[in-house]
Amino acid sequence: MKTKDYLSRIADALEILARGSAAPEPFRLGGADAYHWQGESGTLLAVPKVSRVPLRMLRGIDQVKGILLKNTEQFARGHGANNALLWGARGMGKSSLVKAIHADVLEREGFERLVLIEIAREDLETLPVLMRAIAGQDARFIVFCDDLSFDSGETSYKSLKTILDGGLEGRPDNVLFYATSNRRHLMPRDMIENERSTAINPGEAVEEKVSLSDRFGLWLGFHNSDQDNYLAMVSGYAEFYGLAIDAETLRARAIEWAATRGARSGRVAIQLVRTLAGEEGKAV
Repeated sequence: MKTKDYLSRIADALEILARGSAAPEPFRLGGADAYHWQGESGTLLAVPKVSRVPLRMLRGIDQVKGILLKNTEQFARGHGANNALLWGARGMGKSSLVKAIHADVLEREGFERLVLIEIAREDLETLPVLMRAIAGQDARFIVFCDDLSFDSGETSYKSLKTILDGGLEGRPDNVLFYATSNRRHLMPRDMIENERSTAINPGEAVEEKVSLSDRFGLWLGFHNSDQDNYLAMVSGYAEFYGLAIDAETLRARAIEWAATRGARSGRVAIQLVRTLAGEEGKAV
C-alpha cells in the first residue's frame, strides 16, 4: 500500500477518534410534561399522554393523598419538600396517586413548571447521569420509580442512596424522588434476615441494606381496604362515570366481584366499573 493511502487511513481514523471524544451536546428539555428516562442511551422519551385518573376519583386514601399533595405543592412553589416512599398493599392507588397529583398541580396556577420523569428500576445505576442532566434546567422535576424493590445480590440501591442523601453531589434542588413499593424497606424480609444470620457484623449488614428507606422524608402507608371502604370506591367510580345501575345491584355485584378476585382494593373496584361500563356500552 502506498504511503499516500496509509496517511489517508490514519487521517480518517484520527477524525473518527476526534468525533468520539468530543464533548456531548448540552441537554435540551422539550415541551412535554412527562418523560421516560432511557438509561442505556441517556435520553428522555416524551410521553404525549400519561395514563392516569383525576385526583378526585381516588377514594379511600384521603390522608396520604393530602400529605403527598401538600408536599408536591410546596416543591412546585420552590419551597422545602421531601422525597416520598409510597409503600403497602397492591392495587391501592400508589402509582395512580403520584400521576394524579402531578396532573392536578399542572392544571392550577401559581406553580413553577413541574415535569414528571419515570425511571425503571433497571436504570437506577444511571440515575446520577439523569440528575446532572436536569439539575440546571428551568423546571422542577419529580423522578418517579414505580414498584421499586431490590433482591439479593443487587447493588443498584447504592446509586439511589447516594443521590437521595449523603453523596458529594447529592440531589439537585429542583428534583424530588417519588417511589412506590410493596415493601416498606424496599427489600424482602428473608433477604434482611439472611444478612442478619450470615454477616460478620449482623447489625451493620442489615443497617446498610435498610437505611435506603430512611433517605425518604415521607413514608406513606397504603393498607388493605375493608369492605365499607371498597364499596365506597366502587360507588364513587360508578358515579364518576355516570353508570346507570341501582345501589343494591351495584353493591351485590361489587361483593361478588371482590370474592372472585380474593381482594378488595381500588384496582379491583375500577376493574369492576370497567366491566359494568362495558355492559352499558360505555368506555372508561
